[in-house]
Amino acid sequence: MSWNPALEPTLPDATALDAIETVVVPRSRDLGGFSVRRALPAPKRQMVGPFIFFDEMGPVEFLTGQGIDVRPHPHIGLGTVTYLYRGEFEHRDSLGTHQMIYPGEVNWMVAGNGVSHSERTSEATRQAPSSLFGIQTWIALPEEREDDPAAFEHHGKEVLPFLEGEGKEVRLILGDAWGERAPVTMLSETFYADVALQAGAKLPMPDNHEDRGLYVVDGAVEIAGDVFEPGRMVIFRPGDAITVTAGPQGARVMALGGATMNGPRYISWNFVSSSKEKIEAAKADWVAGDWAHGRFQLPAGDDEEFIKLPERLR
Repeated sequence: MSWNPALEPTLPDATALDAIETVVVPRSRDLGGFSVRRALPAPKRQMVGPFIFFDEMGPVEFLTGQGIDVRPHPHIGLGTVTYLYRGEFEHRDSLGTHQMIYPGEVNWMVAGNGVSHSERTSEATRQAPSSLFGIQTWIALPEEREDDPAAFEHHGKEVLPFLEGEGKEVRLILGDAWGERAPVTMLSETFYADVALQAGAKLPMPDNHEDRGLYVVDGAVEIAGDVFEPGRMVIFRPGDAITVTAGPQGARVMALGGATMNGPRYISWNFVSSSKEKIEAAKADWVAGDWAHGRFQLPAGDDEEFIKLPERLR
C-alpha cells in the first residue's frame, strides 16, 4: 500500500544526541563456517521491548554440497523469529512442523513450556552454490505466558503489510506500527519491520511504543546529526520524536521495539525465563533425553542427532 502522509505530517527531527539512549556495537561470533553479529543481549542493554536476542547471520556463500546444519535443540520461555534477505532454511520442530522459509517470509515459533527444533539448508539447495543472509531474534514471553503450550506460525510475504512511497519501503513483520498490524499472533506489545530507504529518505519511528530501536543492516543513517553505519543498533529514549534519514547510498534497517517487560529475564544457553528454577528444570529435562515421555521430543524427520547441553552448564 502507498505510504500514508498523514502518519508523518511534520517529520519531527530529534534535535540532540540525548534522544539516543544507547548504541550497541554487536559482538562477532563464529558458528563454524559462518559468522553472526550479536547485538542483543548486550552489556548495556538486555532487551529492546520484548526483544532479548538479535543475531545478524552472514552474509555467507556456500559451495555445492554445503549449508547450515543447526541440529535439534530446545527452547523455553521465548518466541523465535526468522527473517531472511537471501537464502532459505528448512525448519522442523517437535510439534510436527516441517516448513521452508524464504526471503520476506516469517517463521514464528513460540517455545512456551518447551519445544525443540532444527534449521538446515535443504538438500535441493545444496545441489548448487547458495548464499544466506538474514536476522534471527528471540522475543521474551510475558511472565504469565511462559508456561503456555508451544506453537508455530508461518506467514508468506504477501500477507505482511507493505508500505511504500517517498523513497521508503517498509514491510511490517510483527506487531503494529504506522497504522498497520501484521497477522502474526503476538503475546505482548511489539513491532518489528524491514525498512529500505533511498538516499535522503526519512523514516519517522513509531510513536506508539515505549521501547524503540533500529539496527543498520546496509548503507548508513543519520540521526540527530550523527551517522550510523552497518552493524550498529541504536536504542532511543522513550517518548522522543525520532526521524531517521538515509545516507547518500540509501540504507536498509530493521526497526524493533515494544512494551518494556515487567522485569529482567534470565538467559542460559537456549532458555529464557523470569525464573532461574524453570531454566534449571529445563536443562535437566533435556539432559534426561526422555524423548518418548518427557517434556522435550525431537523433531519428526530429524531425530537422529541433537545438540547436547554444554558441560559447563551442567
